[in-house]
Amino acid sequence: MEWSYKMKRKAPALIAFQGARGAFSEEAARKLVGPRTAVLPCERFEDVFRSLKSGLVSGAVVPIENTLAGSVHENYDHLVNFELPIVAETSVRIVHNLIVRKGLPFSKIKRAFSHPVALNQCLDFFAKNPQIERIPYYDTAGSVKMIVDEGLSDAAAIASSVAAEIYGARILRRSIESDRQNFTRFFLLRTANYASRHKILPAAHTTWKTSLVFSTRNTPGALFRALSAFALRDLSLTKIESRPLRGKPWEYLFYVDFLGREDTANAQNALNHLRELADFLRVLGCYPKGA
Repeated sequence: MEWSYKMKRKAPALIAFQGARGAFSEEAARKLVGPRTAVLPCERFEDVFRSLKSGLVSGAVVPIENTLAGSVHENYDHLVNFELPIVAETSVRIVHNLIVRKGLPFSKIKRAFSHPVALNQCLDFFAKNPQIERIPYYDTAGSVKMIVDEGLSDAAAIASSVAAEIYGARILRRSIESDRQNFTRFFLLRTANYASRHKILPAAHTTWKTSLVFSTRNTPGALFRALSAFALRDLSLTKIESRPLRGKPWEYLFYVDFLGREDTANAQNALNHLRELADFLRVLGCYPKGA
C-alpha cells in the first residue's frame, strides 16, 4: 500500500483493521464504533497504523492479546512508534468454523487454510480428522475469500461465521476451536487531536483503565521500585508486558495497564513517582475498561 502526502485534512469516517472483510478485527470494530461503521481492510498491522497516522482513516482497531496465544507483540511496538492514543477496548469471543464453497461435502476436504494462530487453536479437530492438512494463510477471513475466488474443490477455510456470509460460503462445522475460553482483546485508536476533541466523560460506576510504557536502568531492583509506585497507591495492575528496547541489547520497555483514570490524584502521584525512576515514560491511553 502506498501512502500519499496529499491527504485531506479531515479524515473520512473509516475504521482501519488488519485482514480481509469478515475478520475478527472487523467484528471488534463494529462493537467499538457501531454496527454500520465503514471499514478499511489492510494487509499488515503497520498499514493499519500508517493509515490512521496519515489521516486516511478516522480510527483503527488492532488486536493486542489473546487468552490462548498471548500478546500481539508487533502491535505493542507500533503503539510506541506511532504515538496513537488508545481510546477504548473490547473483547471478542473467537469462534472458528470450517467453511467451504457451497455444495462441497465434508468428505472432499483434504486441506484447511487459515492464519497459523487459528490453525493451532483447532488442534483437537485436526487430531480427529488427520486426512485434512493444515495450511497457513495470512488471514482467517482472507482464506475464505481465497477458496471461493479460486474455486477450490478440495479445500476449506477456518474463520468467522461473518466471513462465510460475506463471501457466500457455507459452514460445514461450527465452533471447532479446542478451547471455548478463547477471547481476543482489541484497542480502538484515534489520532491525538481527535482524542483531545472527543474526550469520554466519566459515567457512574464505570471502571477505567490506563495503559503506559516505561523503561528503567538495568540495575538491581529497578523494576521492583518502579512497580512500587502503583502498589503504594493501591492501584491494581491488570497487565505487564516487556519488549526489547531497540539500540540497547538486553534492556526492555515495560507496558503496564492499571485500573484507574490517569487524572485522579492516586494515578497522578503514581505517575510522578514513576517519572523520577524511569528513563522513559509515556501514557498510551486512558479508557473505559472493556467487558
